Amino acid sequence: MSVTLTDQDAITLRTAGWGAVALMAAAGAAGSPHKAATEASIALTSATGPVGHVLAKAPKGLNAKSTAELADQVLPALTASMGLLKQHAPAEADNFRRTVIVAVEAAARPQKGAPSPTMTEMARKITEALDAA
Repeated sequence: MSVTLTDQDAITLRTAGWGAVALMAAAGAAGSPHKAATEASIALTSATGPVGHVLAKAPKGLNAKSTAELADQVLPALTASMGLLKQHAPAEADNFRRTVIVAVEAAARPQKGAPSPTMTEMARKITEALDAA
């Protein structure tokens, strides 16, 4: 299967995927944000197919002064990524969604017991953004 993504499409996908990792790490700050980010990053870099090739490289410019500012970049990028993939490669849209969900679940995993309410809420927002397209 051949999928042609523009450079801007790739930036959007990277911002969405790696931004979801950053949001989950920020939400887990009371626990272990580094473990959350590491686990989620492994999930992203383990992706396969065209999505895996795009997500293998982290984006530049995911700098934000607050979690809210980061969410303002990432949540719309998640929705836009799903929209463009649904239009150009529906199977890759499913691959992207599953990859991000696995990354979110992996980020929550290092927590002792159940994920914190903060991480659970951030996971809900990420899933909602993925499903908005």
